[in-house]
Amino acid sequence: MAMYQITDKLAVGNVSDAENPPASIGALLMVAVELSIMPPAGVAYDKIPLKEYGEAGISSLDQAVAWIEAHLPENRVLVCCRAGMGRSVSVVLAYLCCAEDMAYPDALSLLLKRRPGAVPLPNLRCAIEALQQLRESRRVSNASGLRA
Repeated sequence: MAMYQITDKLAVGNVSDAENPPASIGALLMVAVELSIMPPAGVAYDKIPLKEYGEAGISSLDQAVAWIEAHLPENRVLVCCRAGMGRSVSVVLAYLCCAEDMAYPDALSLLLKRRPGAVPLPNLRCAIEALQQLRESRRVSNASGLRA
């Protein structure tokens, strides 16, 4: 099994892990545009396609972070791509920065320690910073709407 546990409830893996996830996994997010799998029965599943070696779009990262948030903490979540080294790692990095409020260098350090060989997508830090601003503006907008 090539799955790598990043936090207690969040792991990254490759296509083999996606096709045969451990029984402890309750939710599976596939982020490889070129792959389609049939998830096991009883496992929440979605696909948010990212191109290998391409830059992650803010919209795709936003969807992926929101999907992970919706499935944690009730489930152990597995994020997969072809090799479990680039796109899946990038999505988990975005989640840690945007939802867990980790600083980018700390999140990157954790990922590199837990997933040796990880290679985040190009310009990921800029995309994450833009996503953080988008999420913050949504929070401010929602908060001011509640006061009206």
